[in-house]
Amino acid sequence: MLRQKFSKHFMKQKMMRTVIVSLIPLIFSSIYFFGWRTLILLGIVTIAGLTTEWIFAKRYNRKVSEAIFVSCILYTMTLPPATPYWIAIIGIIFGIIFGKEVFGGFGKNVFNPALVARAFVYVCFPAPLTIEWSKSALGFPGGFSTYITEGVEAVSQATPMLLFRDTGKMASLMDLLIGNVSGSIGETSSILIILAGVYLVYKKVASWQIMTGVLVGFTGLSSILYLLGNSQIPSPIFGVLAGGLLFGAVFMATDPISAPKTKEGKWIYGILIGVITVVIRGYALFAGGMMFAILIANTFAPIIDEGVNAYKKHKKESKAKKEEVAI
Repeated sequence: MLRQKFSKHFMKQKMMRTVIVSLIPLIFSSIYFFGWRTLILLGIVTIAGLTTEWIFAKRYNRKVSEAIFVSCILYTMTLPPATPYWIAIIGIIFGIIFGKEVFGGFGKNVFNPALVARAFVYVCFPAPLTIEWSKSALGFPGGFSTYITEGVEAVSQATPMLLFRDTGKMASLMDLLIGNVSGSIGETSSILIILAGVYLVYKKVASWQIMTGVLVGFTGLSSILYLLGNSQIPSPIFGVLAGGLLFGAVFMATDPISAPKTKEGKWIYGILIGVITVVIRGYALFAGGMMFAILIANTFAPIIDEGVNAYKKHKKESKAKKEEVAI
């Protein structure tokens, strides 16, 4: 009975359920590292996001997409643990409306709704999103015994990227792999994100071409600049493990709706994201850059596919003409 009611109001999207499964370890790790507030924040964001999409679904007589749960989780995972609840709510409402519904709902959006929400609160509420960070807990029971972990006093040491920007020091690679660093809720543990990426590729849910393209573009340009002695660019390995690059590459850039559909386009798209991230991190005001890099690449995704298809068509026609001449 309950299953029938769920099917009546929600689209069945096996792909989205697979993504949610891959995110479960990150949700539990976020509680361990930062406390139970992360789970409460996720619950509040999900209620707000689900309500927003339900209103539009009812208005236009369509089902609610299960993708709304993925958007809410991804958005929450990109927030600092101490993000005020009301700011998080405003962000997800904005992201669902202006990142999805204004384009016609699920499957028609140009931009990733979770990133639209994150970018909006980042620009409108810079202080809570860039200053109020929490320390990462270690040892048993970690954050499972507290509402939220202790706040970071020195803003310059709040996240690995901020630490590098202000002091030139790089956090331990082991800490970055495990997650023993301050940062956004779900972006600190590189090893868990890598495992999630492997799982999604194995399940054929996420594009390995896009993930690899991001890493190729990022490590390629950052290696060149690093070897040339650019002090604003950290070592490529540190850059990959810090600042949410892996999280963005695995979960955000691979969004099947806002990413290119052609195989060649996926490579170009991924490389573009990686290159733009290096430029923003090294020369803009933002310590991260991955969020804006993906949104910029979202804009070019349709054009990339058009270009790839046009090239293929031209190549096919040229080949046909050569065969006619030969005959």
